[in-house]
Amino acid sequence: MTHVITAACIGEKAGECVDVCPVDCIIEGEDQFFIDPDLCIDCGACTAVCPVDAIFYEDDLLPEDQPFVEKAKQFFMEA
Repeated sequence: MTHVITAACIGEKAGECVDVCPVDCIIEGEDQFFIDPDLCIDCGACTAVCPVDAIFYEDDLLPEDQPFVEKAKQFFMEA
């Protein structure tokens, strides 16, 4: 896991991150977008354009955002 999309994306799904991703690793889920860790090249382009500041490098997540790592893992296990 490299970058993680957190709570601010839920229900928002603005999509600017999808448009700038050079490797198309951002996938739309039911309530938010998710970053595929197997495809992400860790360029950070998505973090710069996210209008709700929902994208963080995994090591920089706040404790309250840690559940979004598991949510993303679960999303890609079911995909």
